[in-house]
Amino acid sequence: MTTTSTATRSTAVAARATDLRKVYGQGETQVVALGGVTVEFRQAEYTAIMGPSGSGKSTLMHCMAGLDSVSGGSAQIGNVELTTLKDKKLTQLRRDKIGFIFQAFNLLPTLNAIENITLPMDIAGRKPDKQWLDTVVETVGLSGRLKHRPNQLSGGQQQRVAVARALAGKPEIMFADEPTGNLDSRSGAEVLGFLRNSVRELGQTVVMVTHDPVAAGYADRVVFLADGQIVDELYEPTADAVLDRMKRFDAKGRTS
Repeated sequence: MTTTSTATRSTAVAARATDLRKVYGQGETQVVALGGVTVEFRQAEYTAIMGPSGSGKSTLMHCMAGLDSVSGGSAQIGNVELTTLKDKKLTQLRRDKIGFIFQAFNLLPTLNAIENITLPMDIAGRKPDKQWLDTVVETVGLSGRLKHRPNQLSGGQQQRVAVARALAGKPEIMFADEPTGNLDSRSGAEVLGFLRNSVRELGQTVVMVTHDPVAAGYADRVVFLADGQIVDELYEPTADAVLDRMKRFDAKGRTS
């Protein structure tokens, strides 16, 4: 596995997988989605996960976020081991320590932007930190749109609401699954810029699954998967460098 790095990186770990395995089915129908993945995601770092279709990238994110069970190994958020948590504790951890952004915006149409942003905290009975909430709203550029409902917002603005909702609860880590998949290139660039700013200006930790080399170019680090294994990583990526690595996967299945 090759690694490129010139920047000083955080040593504190926000999430960690150790020999993580995920198997679907049994016998002849068995599919190994993750074949023993070990990886760390450092605090205040923006990591993109990439790989060919079926490589296990979304499975890895879902297991690390506590959205899917694992077949073996360890998955941790901070010092908390996810694989030993009961459903109630796992739900509480996802609510209190993890932010989620998905390709679908998942906004409630009857609520305005600020109500959608604070909804998870309202459900949990927690009052938002007003200063932090104001900072998040300003960071994602929604100050003038807080009273608008989703149908009054563009796709890019709706995804910004989803980003703000994920950030508002001060999660220890934020997972994003193809967050620009439903956006045009301009709106996608805005959202990716906001994610990058949340890392640089707010100290957020972001892990993003993407198939887009341009999106990966916004990250501090790219982790490449193939056949359920991590086969490469790249620091300070550019879109061209990421595309070159992906072409090598297409040609040989993994990098040399």
